Amino acid sequence: MDVRDLHPWPSTPREAEEIQDRLRPMLELDVPGPAAPRTVAGLDVSYAGDGGGAGDRLAAAVVVLDAATLEVVEESVAVGTAAFPYVPGLFAFRELPTLLEALRALETTPDLLVCDGFGIAHPRRFGLACHLGVLTGLPSIGVGKTAFVGTYEQPGPRRGDASPLLDGGETVGRVLRTRDGVKPVFVSVGHRTGLDAACRTVLALTPEYRLPETTRRSDRLSRDALAARSG
Repeated sequence: MDVRDLHPWPSTPREAEEIQDRLRPMLELDVPGPAAPRTVAGLDVSYAGDGGGAGDRLAAAVVVLDAATLEVVEESVAVGTAAFPYVPGLFAFRELPTLLEALRALETTPDLLVCDGFGIAHPRRFGLACHLGVLTGLPSIGVGKTAFVGTYEQPGPRRGDASPLLDGGETVGRVLRTRDGVKPVFVSVGHRTGLDAACRTVLALTPEYRLPETTRRSDRLSRDALAARSG
């Protein structure tokens, strides 16, 4: 099934916002989530060119890792075009059709989706991780490189130090230090998991680098796919 069969595809930012508002009550945010996922899938998208308009070429990659060993279990990549113009807060609509195509090609059903982006740390509390979680029914989290919304105090300098990400008096995520003395990442829940479990998983996925191995490997796969298509 195409994502366009799951809900009407928006043609304007207002229509996209209405879809987010309609799907947001379907989020399950009061569950602890998988405490010890066996398989974790990283999702990332790379763009050809500046990636600003509808119709831009993109590659969506999914890399499933064994959560204990961080070995690759399965990979999937799909090449397509952006399905919506770039509008802050509506980025998911650009990537969802191609991401779901890559997910559908997997033989493995991952225990957790780790998105390069945001969950409820979003102006309408419905970022890419939320949208993918609702559409797939899978637990999902977002790990952002920078904050999209909210304010925070810098966490301590050591790996594992964290501080709350606050927006309008609400905790929408956690600012997590994954390496000593290195810039933190911004963790937020998407669907069917809790913030404590999400941060434990992110730390388990960052044994050597700032970003989770799920993000690093899916980013590389998506870039390689675009390069191969261009070549």
